[in-house]
Amino acid sequence: MTAPGDPGYAARARAAAGAGETMKPRVARQPWTLRKRLLAILLLLLAAVSLAVGVLSVAILHASLVDRVDEQLRSAVDRGRGADIFTAPGDPGSDAGPLLRVPGQAPGTIGALVYGGVTVSSGYLDEAGQVTRLDDAQQNALAEVVGTLEPTTVDLGELGSYRASYRPILTNGTDVGSNGAALVIALPLADVESTSMQLAITIAVVGFLGIVTAIVVGSWLINGSLAPLRRLTQTAREVSELPLDRGEVALSQRVPESTTEVGQLGAAFNRMLGHVSSALTSREASERKVRQFVADASHELRTPLASIRGYSELTRRSGETLPTDAAHALGRIESESVRMTELVDDLLLLARLDEGRELDRSAVDLSAIVVDAVSDAAAAGQDHHWDLDLPPEPVEVVGDSPRLRQVLGNLLANARVHTPAGTRVTTTLAVDDGVVHLVVADDGPGIDAAVRESLFERFARGDSSRSRAAGSTGLGLAIVEAVVHAHHGTVSVESEPGDTRFIVKLSGSGLDA
Repeated sequence: MTAPGDPGYAARARAAAGAGETMKPRVARQPWTLRKRLLAILLLLLAAVSLAVGVLSVAILHASLVDRVDEQLRSAVDRGRGADIFTAPGDPGSDAGPLLRVPGQAPGTIGALVYGGVTVSSGYLDEAGQVTRLDDAQQNALAEVVGTLEPTTVDLGELGSYRASYRPILTNGTDVGSNGAALVIALPLADVESTSMQLAITIAVVGFLGIVTAIVVGSWLINGSLAPLRRLTQTAREVSELPLDRGEVALSQRVPESTTEVGQLGAAFNRMLGHVSSALTSREASERKVRQFVADASHELRTPLASIRGYSELTRRSGETLPTDAAHALGRIESESVRMTELVDDLLLLARLDEGRELDRSAVDLSAIVVDAVSDAAAAGQDHHWDLDLPPEPVEVVGDSPRLRQVLGNLLANARVHTPAGTRVTTTLAVDDGVVHLVVADDGPGIDAAVRESLFERFARGDSSRSRAAGSTGLGLAIVEAVVHAHHGTVSVESEPGDTRFIVKLSGSGLDA
């Protein structure tokens, strides 16, 4: 391994950097939708059927046309055998013109005389009735036809493909086939190939138009068939966006039902929505009763608690000397009545927030609230270090000033109570793109991941990971979340050993009332 100071280290570093620059992130391929898959399957089937039908049609037509040429070829050979071509067997000076000029021979016909496997005379009959001698390559190709049992296709170069056949020939009425004399006649396949090509082009054009038509019609039919499924998806998306975790939710969304498979799915989905709606209604009724009970109980408890606290203070101030145990008990009664009063007030506040009661809204200088809250926390927790980071300009929001003070006070109290002495707590206020960020961070021991999941629930405690210096009701963070949500904001927590952050996000002064 090379160290930074070793020779070659820089070269390897540059090579590694260059390799890194050439690496490109892989782009995940998006799966095809059901519509695309159905349309692709339809087009593939149509293309396969069209190709099979086209190939089979062209092959059948080509074979039929070749059979017709073979019939014409047999007639041409018979006409050629009847001609008196040679003055003597094997006369190489004989001309192929007589066998091509016999009545009935069509223009384009080729004739050849073959002796012992060698073409001694050949000719091509043109449109003007003139006979043109073939070249050596063409003559050799015709000579190879001798001996074949059936008509065969030969390539004659510039003349194209021909269908050729041979027969023994007669000279002066004598059969000289036993001496190796043969007549080869060939007819052109140009018309066959042209007709086959025209059919192939026609089938290709018709197939292409059919595929285009199938794309249009198939897309329309598939879209129509999948429309109920899209409505089902849209309804499910609308339901998923509803706040099902809290409050009264009206599940009025339903999808059309039919006898199709998608319609049956829609019917099952509607029944599920009905069951969910009933469950949510029952939950809301139960929660409403609990909230009403908590509100009533909290309201009724405030008077006796105030009486207990008042009588304890009156007794303590009466001037009479009480025994030590009685004085201690009286102090405990007074302190616990104060704690119980705070708990009742917190429960009553949560009950009111759960009912969705609107908060008082006005322009609030959040910077001033932060300064006051941090000053109060520093006075209450002198064994902690308190830092403050504010922007140069005052930060304003529209909200309930006492409740926002309570949010910040609860967060600072949480940091003071659940962290050991010497912990540094930093409060930061900032504005980013119209969103106010209020962060309370500490360098304490952190919060376990299992505890963070339920940290904002009522009566939740984080004592398993953060030391607890004083008692608490377990409602502070629940009140923070409820008040922040009432201001249409969010609150979250990020924690690891040595760095815990409670992050509150609120809209700026443009928040609607």
